[in-house]
Amino acid sequence: MLNWENLLSLKRFGDKTKRLRKEQDETRLGFEVDYDRVIFSSAFRSLQDKTQVIPLSKTDFVHTRLTHSLEVSVVGRSLGRIVGKAILEKYPHLEQSLGYQFGDFGAIVAAAALAHDIGNPPFGHSGEKAIGAFFERGNGKRFKNEISEWAYKDLTKFEGNANGFKLLNESKHGTVGGLRLSYATLGAFTKYPRTSEINPDETHVAYKKYGVFKPDTDLFEDVAKDLGLDSTSQNAFMRHPLAYLVEAADDICYTIIDFEDGINLGLIPEDYALEYLIKLVSPKLNREKYAQLTNTNHRLNYLRSVAISQLIQETSRLFIDNEERIRKGELTKPLTKLSKYKAQIDDIIKVSVENIYESQEVLEKETVGYRVISEILDQFSSAIDNYKKGKDNHYDRIIIKSYLKDFDFESLNTEEWLLELCSQVALLTDSRALDIYKTLSGQNL
Repeated sequence: MLNWENLLSLKRFGDKTKRLRKEQDETRLGFEVDYDRVIFSSAFRSLQDKTQVIPLSKTDFVHTRLTHSLEVSVVGRSLGRIVGKAILEKYPHLEQSLGYQFGDFGAIVAAAALAHDIGNPPFGHSGEKAIGAFFERGNGKRFKNEISEWAYKDLTKFEGNANGFKLLNESKHGTVGGLRLSYATLGAFTKYPRTSEINPDETHVAYKKYGVFKPDTDLFEDVAKDLGLDSTSQNAFMRHPLAYLVEAADDICYTIIDFEDGINLGLIPEDYALEYLIKLVSPKLNREKYAQLTNTNHRLNYLRSVAISQLIQETSRLFIDNEERIRKGELTKPLTKLSKYKAQIDDIIKVSVENIYESQEVLEKETVGYRVISEILDQFSSAIDNYKKGKDNHYDRIIIKSYLKDFDFESLNTEEWLLELCSQVALLTDSRALDIYKTLSGQNL
């Protein structure tokens, strides 16, 4: 069974001595430093121009990856604090002997939640699929025989979660160890603690995707060892318990707030949508107060607030009730799937899928994003490949000088530079990727 003393590790990459909680500066707590480092990172700032639901949206009230991440972090902090208070009551030695506070749990979850989308490519999940498809059936398939099997899997199944772990920890531009987040935060961040090369029980929520690229395995093994995350099979480990809260915070926010975006965009009829939210919050709904709200936005704001508050309380209770099962690795479902509000949540998600995610506007713009990512990867990878093989022409050299001058691909073998190229393309914002595509295709003349 996982041990909370290990799970709350303050260790950072490169540390030679153990960091003790009771020796921490309360005005600059290590877990809170994690939050600061994420929010000041360039990768996080790029989320302000990345799709949450509607790619390339021109409206100012639709969520981006950045606003979504901030909201998930706020919800995560509340979940962590409530759970932390209960855990310290259950295991008082954590506070009395070691100095941990309930706010530590909130700070860990808040930092991990803030970073949870940091590795996602432009154009939402269609960006991930476009990268994978380029190598599986596009022009990138030509590299298959030049790289190892594991590298090809990482590329064809390109995963934003694994890219996030890479971005948080990669050494570049003089920053050894990347952001050097605490291992507790890195553990909570890694919802899928496995590599792509193995397929453990994918019915377990911790293994339905992969969260670590093969080249980052040694680093994650060091994190897992320090946190006491037992290995479940080769290159797969138990999930950090607080990752369940990061996941729940994300689930709560996209369920309620994507739904709200759909209403604001006119994709879901207001009366129809409000009815679904009322079903979710009915146990806590102050009907007298609600009746006084005549403006639709005011009603929506009130219902959203009650719904999120209600789901935070319910999710915290579920974690606390299942705390020992979680530490044994026995909880195979997300917390929201255990909720007594599951039916209402499923109804809202079903409406969102039908009216938002599969709307004509979203599908058309995802098609554009798919083409943009594919074209950029094709031209960039061709330029590098030709250069490395001594077959480059003037156009290849223009591509490299214009877009890849800061990319040190010359020292990398094929599988290394391909994965690094995908990671760099994933860092592009929606607007920047579209601008590059227009330039490459001659539309910016």
